[in-house]
Amino acid sequence: MQVLAAILDDPARRAALDWQFFRPGVEAAWLYRTEGGGPAAAFLRYQPGADVPRHRHVGYEHILVLEGAQQDEFGHYPVGTLVVNAPGSEHKVSSREGCIALLIWERAVEMLEA
Repeated sequence: MQVLAAILDDPARRAALDWQFFRPGVEAAWLYRTEGGGPAAAFLRYQPGADVPRHRHVGYEHILVLEGAQQDEFGHYPVGTLVVNAPGSEHKVSSREGCIALLIWERAVEMLEA
């Protein structure tokens, strides 16, 4: 998709997306969402020190880190890292320095912490 390629290649285009509240310190720019917790894709923008509480993956989740870095209890993921979380896996994601990542979900996640 040519539009997505332009966003992936241009930090200024990412900054101009329609960012919406997702969680404290984390904003989302949705590419698509389906009702009932079905497939979805969004860019997530973490402020420095922000996190997403522990959650379980009901379907596959793909994360491509575009700016900054994020981490979970399994590792540290700098720019260019592709993380694939399988159904049934759990983690808590944070970003010390802030980051922007492209996330694609097969199914909505189940939050385990508030």
